[in-house]
Amino acid sequence: MKKVGVIGIVLKAGRDRVEKVQSLLSDYGDIIVGRMGVPDKATGINTISLIVNGDTEKISALCGKLGRIEDVNVKSAVMTVDTDEK
Repeated sequence: MKKVGVIGIVLKAGRDRVEKVQSLLSDYGDIIVGRMGVPDKATGINTISLIVNGDTEKISALCGKLGRIEDVNVKSAVMTVDTDEK
C-alpha cells in the first residue's frame, strides 16, 4: 500500500549534520515529492519539511536513518491512500 505523508526535520546547524541529512535526502529522492528548508541563522537551527509518497518501509527507513544523526529530530505523519490507477 502506498503512503502519503509529511516529515518534519529540525537540526542544529553544522556542516557535518547538514551534509549527512542532504546525503540521505538525495538517497531517498524517489519518494520525496516536495521539500522546503528554512535556516534560522540567529539560532543556528534549520528546519526542513518534506512531502513524501511511497511504501511504509521506505518512509520508515528514511525517518529512522535521519533520527540516528546527532542533533537531528524527526517527526512524521503518514496516511494510506488508495491508488486506483487506471
